[in-house]
This record gives sequence, structure tokens and C-alpha cells, in this order.
Amino acid sequence: MSDAQSSSRPPAWALIALAVVLVAGLAFAIGRFSTFGQSASGPNAADIGFARDMQVHHAQAVEMSMILYEATEDEELRLISYDIATAQAQQSGQMFAWIQDWGVPQRGSDPLMQWMSQDGGHGHGGSTGAPATEDELRAEMGMASDEELAQLRAATGTAKDCLFTELMIRHHSGAIEMVEAVQDLGSDPGVLRTASGMAESQEREIQALESVQTRLACG
Repeated sequence: MSDAQSSSRPPAWALIALAVVLVAGLAFAIGRFSTFGQSASGPNAADIGFARDMQVHHAQAVEMSMILYEATEDEELRLISYDIATAQAQQSGQMFAWIQDWGVPQRGSDPLMQWMSQDGGHGHGGSTGAPATEDELRAEMGMASDEELAQLRAATGTAKDCLFTELMIRHHSGAIEMVEAVQDLGSDPGVLRTASGMAESQEREIQALESVQTRLACG
């Protein structure tokens, strides 16, 4: 092969990243066209708020997982990040389809987590003393800040792997809190069933990530 042909070929990491993007896109499409039982009376505000906010939450998990997947040399983390990206893309497609089927806008005018304030045990998004900005609300959901995402992109080696585990454990913990809220407040059987599955898988992933942290001696 000539030097010109070699130089025109995209690097291996770009091909890997493209493959993950394509798989995640397919997973989203599969989720969008999946069918799950819904209540005859329709969703309530918690069901709708959960589906909207969890799409925002999942989008960042997919983004972080793809950042890590294309760079890590740790095979266990590569597998975990792939699983997170594909599973959460599929679930996002499913939630997108719910909202479309319910005939409501994909994005509402309420602050993030406003739906959780219907119950005294879930004081978020509109309760007394709630954060005033969307960045603060996203932080309450366990999401990474723009600065943390930039750090994740810039980090290398074990430092990158450890930062990913830290950010994703926090991210998953925020998702589990949202699941617990919709289990208390929601009414749609499909939402409740899917939310329960989310919590179970993310709890397992937290355990796996904590095991990786121990193995890598993350500070």
C-alpha cells in the first residue's frame, strides 16, 4: 500500500467511534419502535416528566460512554461503556416514542425534576429552596458539568478511566433517584416496568464500576 493510500485511511479510533455511533443510533431506533403496555387512562405528570428528563439524562450517559469507549485500553471498561451507550440509546428511543404516542411535546416548560416535587419525599425542581438554574438542576440529577466533560475528554490513560467511573457512578445514582420518584408518583405500567429495569441494570453497573475503581486504585 502506498504512503498516500495509508495517509488517507481514517485512524482506527475513528472507525471504532463511528461503529459505536451507528450501534447507538440503531439502539435508539429499536427503542422508538418497541411497544410496551400503557394505562388506558393515559400517563400522569410524573410519567411524562420522567420520560422527558430521563432522555436528557441518558443523552449525557451515552456521550460520556462514547468518549471513554474510543480511548480506553481497559477491556472491562470498554465493555461497560459500550453496554451503557447502547442500552441507554435504546431506552431513549423508547421514551421518545412514549411521548410521541401520548401526544405531548418532547420538551416541556417546567424546570427539570419539577414532576418530582409532587411528593414531599422528592424535593426537587420547584420545591422551596430548589436550585434556580438548569446547571444546578442537572447537577442534582447527578449529571456532569461542562467543565467535567472537558476534563474527561482531555484526560488520558488510567486518569481518564478513573474519572469516567467517578462521573458515571454519580450519574447512575441520580438516575436511580429519579426511578424511585416515578415508582412513587407514576401510573403508566410501561413506564413503571421500564424504570424498574433501568434501576436494576444501573445498580449492577455501579457495582461493576466500583470494582474497576478498586482494581485501578482510583483515588
